[in-house]
Amino acid sequence: MRKFGLIFLLSYLVSLLASGQTVALKTNLLYNAVTVPNLGVEFSVGKHFTVDVSGNYNPWDLSSSRSIRHWQVLPEFRYWPVEKFDGHFFGIHAFYTDYIFKDVWLPMGMKRNQAFDGMAYGAGLSYGYQLYLSTRWSLEFTAGFGYGNYEYDKFSLEEDENAYLGLFRTDYIGVTKLGISITYFLK
Repeated sequence: MRKFGLIFLLSYLVSLLASGQTVALKTNLLYNAVTVPNLGVEFSVGKHFTVDVSGNYNPWDLSSSRSIRHWQVLPEFRYWPVEKFDGHFFGIHAFYTDYIFKDVWLPMGMKRNQAFDGMAYGAGLSYGYQLYLSTRWSLEFTAGFGYGNYEYDKFSLEEDENAYLGLFRTDYIGVTKLGISITYFLK
C-alpha cells in the first residue's frame, strides 16, 4: 500500500513542479473496466512536448484460488506534432511492475495451475490520439509496442500447493501499453 501512495505522491509533486504549465489528470478506462484503480498526471514541458506519469494498483484476488495482484508505474515522454494535448502524438515510454499472479494465463509464458511472484520492466514506442471534448475534458487513445523483461519465482499449484519450481526470466516483445483514457485539465 505504501508503494501505491508513493506513486500518487510523486504524481502530485510533479504537478506542483509544473506550476504555470498545463496539467492534466487522467484515468485509463480499460484498467477501470477490469477493476484496476489507476491515475495519471500529464504536464507540458514545452510547446510540443509533455510528460505523462501513470500508475495502477490491483490489491484484489479474482477468487480464493486466482489472483492478479500488482502495482505498476508507466512514465512517458510525448511529442505532439501540431499542438500539445490535441490530436496525434508519439511517445517513448517505460514501465515497472511488481506482481503476484496465481492460476491465470498470460502471454508472457505464464500458465494456469502455476503462481508467479516477480517484477517486470521494459520500454517501448507509442502512438496516440487525443480527442478534444471541451476546455477541461478530452478522450485519449494510445498503444505502445516494445520490450519487457519478466523475472519471477514460479510455483506449481497442481499437486503440492506452492511447490517451488525456481527463478525464471522471460523476455517479451509485443504490446507494452494500451489505453483509452478520460482526461481532465487542471490549468
